[in-house]
Amino acid sequence: MKSFLSRESILVIMLLAICFVTEAQKCRPSGMIRGKKSPSGQCNQEQDPDCCRPGKMYPTYTCSPAVSGNTHAYLTLNSFEAGGDGSLPSECDNKYHNDSTPIVALSTGWYKNGGRCHNNIKITANGRSVVAMVVDECDSTRGCDADHDYLPPCANNIVVASKAVWEGLHVSKENWGGLDITWNDA
Repeated sequence: MKSFLSRESILVIMLLAICFVTEAQKCRPSGMIRGKKSPSGQCNQEQDPDCCRPGKMYPTYTCSPAVSGNTHAYLTLNSFEAGGDGSLPSECDNKYHNDSTPIVALSTGWYKNGGRCHNNIKITANGRSVVAMVVDECDSTRGCDADHDYLPPCANNIVVASKAVWEGLHVSKENWGGLDITWNDA
């Protein structure tokens, strides 16, 4: 009995299937939020000078890029202490945490609805690695409101870190705030 498909046809079908699967795994915006004017003095600019702008559209995400052995991300700085720029207690345990402890918040998709709470991740940059515990979410689904200090939604590839993480990576203080990193579950 003769086959209806040649080897070349089978190869093309397999390649197309791989392309469709790869395309389906990409994380695309799930919606948009329109910025609104914050009440005077209500935007927390301690670590992020960009308050939501009235009328500007900001993307929201319910997903983050796939986690691998070397997941690419952007590291930012935040205080997890009471009275710090994070303002609210952490999502994982409703507590504040000391900034001298290596802790992080992850974008919504990576946070996995609390599934990574109190798990450790390994962050690598500048030829150094630091192990930090996940204690919070960097909300990629909401923003531009009082609960989020009138800041835009978090991007889908953010790891927000305490001062201890920045120190552990040996980043000079004048360069704290934003850094390309890789991370993986520890």
